Amino acid sequence: MRRSICLCEPHSALAGETSTWKFVFTTANSIPKGARLKFDLLSKGRTMDWEVPSTDIKKATSVIWAFIDPAKPISAKAVETADSIVPQYEFALPSELKPGQSFTVVLGAPPKGTGGSTCQTAIQRRRQFYLYIDPKANGKYEDPEMFSMDIRGNRLHAIRIIAPSIVTKNKRFDIIVRFEDEFGNLTNNAPEGTLIELSHEHLRENLNWKLFVPETGFVTLPNLYFNEEGVYRIQLRNMRTGEIFSSSPIKCFNEYPKQLFWGMLHGESERVDSTDNIESCLRHFRDEKAFNFMATSPFDSAEETPNEIWKLISGHVTEFNEDERFTAFCGFQWTGESPSEGTRQFLYLKDGKPLMRQKEVKSNVLKKIYKSISFKEAIAIPTFTAAKGFDYDYSDFTEEFERVVEIYNAWGSSECLEKEGNPRPIASTGKKGVGMVAEGTIQSALARNCRFGFVAGGYDDRGIYDNFFDSDQIQYSPGMTAIFAADHTRESMMDALYQRSCYATTGPRIVLGLFLAGNPMGSILDTKTKPGLSINRHISGFVAGTAPIRTIEIIRNGQVIKTFSKMDASCDFAYDESDEMKKYVFDGGKEKPPFLYYYVRVTQEDNHIAWSSPIWVDYYGDLLSSAPKKTKKVTKK
Repeated sequence: MRRSICLCEPHSALAGETSTWKFVFTTANSIPKGARLKFDLLSKGRTMDWEVPSTDIKKATSVIWAFIDPAKPISAKAVETADSIVPQYEFALPSELKPGQSFTVVLGAPPKGTGGSTCQTAIQRRRQFYLYIDPKANGKYEDPEMFSMDIRGNRLHAIRIIAPSIVTKNKRFDIIVRFEDEFGNLTNNAPEGTLIELSHEHLRENLNWKLFVPETGFVTLPNLYFNEEGVYRIQLRNMRTGEIFSSSPIKCFNEYPKQLFWGMLHGESERVDSTDNIESCLRHFRDEKAFNFMATSPFDSAEETPNEIWKLISGHVTEFNEDERFTAFCGFQWTGESPSEGTRQFLYLKDGKPLMRQKEVKSNVLKKIYKSISFKEAIAIPTFTAAKGFDYDYSDFTEEFERVVEIYNAWGSSECLEKEGNPRPIASTGKKGVGMVAEGTIQSALARNCRFGFVAGGYDDRGIYDNFFDSDQIQYSPGMTAIFAADHTRESMMDALYQRSCYATTGPRIVLGLFLAGNPMGSILDTKTKPGLSINRHISGFVAGTAPIRTIEIIRNGQVIKTFSKMDASCDFAYDESDEMKKYVFDGGKEKPPFLYYYVRVTQEDNHIAWSSPIWVDYYGDLLSSAPKKTKKVTKK
């Protein structure tokens, strides 16, 4: 039995390329005159997707039309569909299409013109296009014929170096080098003979590597090590163009008890929709974004996340979670009443856990959820807490579960109000956007003795964020979360979050450490066990940025008490606060001592920001000054 043939001319494309594309359908069966053929781009209409064409063949460029005879173009009619913002394109056959005869859909230049249509900017093997046929023109289309085209990486534009952020002196580690086009796709499309030279600060004379651009577009370089403490940046120089590409900073310690891992607990990929294809989404974050960890974050509604989708998500999280390679968490977002509950990102430690929906009786109130789970099984991360209409006032803050709070995501920072110095406030350029509520700010909650670490979210266009993308809401860069953990396992990372051993950035992998009297971020100290803190608090830390540092601000109880300005991209800092503690303490509340909290906000010259998690000091009075003085014992002669 003969089969119809579907061919693409050309059969492959470069990501972001502008050209004219032909989809040639050679039929095996007779198709009568008047039959309807409908072409589907399978596009979501995003800026990264294939350019949406016009049906007006008089336009100069990016049009769609068809022909049996090239001299007789067939115009298309745009047909709207319920599940897509991009129409399908319908053609009426002007004459019978006989077996062996071809019907060609043209995407790009008009019949008597030049120009073209721009290909999608993401690489994809066997990218499909559908052609539906309705022989009787009665609206009953048959199963589609399928065209397949490979989308490959475009010309070499940048080299990305993926390296650990913290290493130990003389301990070997590997780095991954990705050769990417301007859209971040892997590519080997470089001039023949292109050589890449490797170097770094304090280069050893015997390290002199030169690399070819591999066919795969990436290569692993094993067994590197540093034999001196300090901050390093691996550098790769394109010997043909002279361009130099650097890794994010690598801080080398003589010894350090923990590793630093990067990832995202709340967010969506702008390239791969996690609901449509959770497997591709996890693979994208693990392999292309080089995340060490990732959590799923669908909203709890049955419309967005039906039970079968939740089972699929859970299954793939289990499959992708792999110790020492990639940590995958199963999580979801739950939206309750505002301002008493707000929105939470629930994060499970173990697999196979249920999706708790706000519209179900057993999980319609936050307190019910907290009673039904153990704090050792899950944590709940308040998100977008200062956004008006979605805010959370922390009146029922539950420290056992709410160990960390999202200080930032791509729609803004909840740190404080704009007039209080928020560099990236939740705001809109129009009247219908979302603003900020003072009661939901991070600093407002900290002043009321709510104790939590900081994490950052990424881009999100689901649930409460559904209308933001096409509105006047201000959008910033997706954030990242850094976790200090002992091991690259789910258990170790969950324990680190519980200990508030984490911090947030607006995207770059800025290495940041904060210590008070030698204790790291997330710690809770007191003057009962350390009486000297009542009169002196030694604050220290380190920063290794991806750009020169504009300011390092030490914030105590919502006020900037020390600013270090115009510093190199890598620096250490220290500050002794020697004023008496009792002058500045906040009331601790019922049956709790007065307290201070400290955290650091780092701002780079490129305006990217990092926030350390706080450190708290509880005040039990001036125990040193109130202690009885020792008297010298006098012995009688």
